[in-house]
Amino acid sequence: MWASISSHAPETRLDKHWALFVVFSLEIGEDVKPDKTTETFEKLIRQKEKEKYVLRLYVAGMTPRSQTAIKNIKKVCEEHLKGRYDLEVIDVYQKPVLAKGEQIIAAPTLIRKLPLPLRRFIGDLSDSERILLGLDLRPKKQRADS
Repeated sequence: MWASISSHAPETRLDKHWALFVVFSLEIGEDVKPDKTTETFEKLIRQKEKEKYVLRLYVAGMTPRSQTAIKNIKKVCEEHLKGRYDLEVIDVYQKPVLAKGEQIIAAPTLIRKLPLPLRRFIGDLSDSERILLGLDLRPKKQRADS
């Protein structure tokens, strides 16, 4: 495997991106070679775009807050995950065992089961930017000092 990151040269933004690219490539088992970086990068992007999301939304009955959460997550899924998500809505009153197993302490709660790592969101999911960021569908905004 070829990967070289100089420790004595000043670190640049390109070095950081290359290091992240190498690490991500290794995670999925891609061998990174200098003459194949663009091809490998495009392959990684295509795989990320096909990644399936498994989501569970726990609600407490059909309260207005529960209905808002359902509407909000369906909107996010249809706009950003069209055709590559499974959304299961679970009423904690109907299936308390599932809620207990997931240690649900508040409703509505959205759990992203896949892709890993598992993530939880509590509330009516009205802050779509926060939800997109938490689902890794939107990159973090660059700070002014970077």
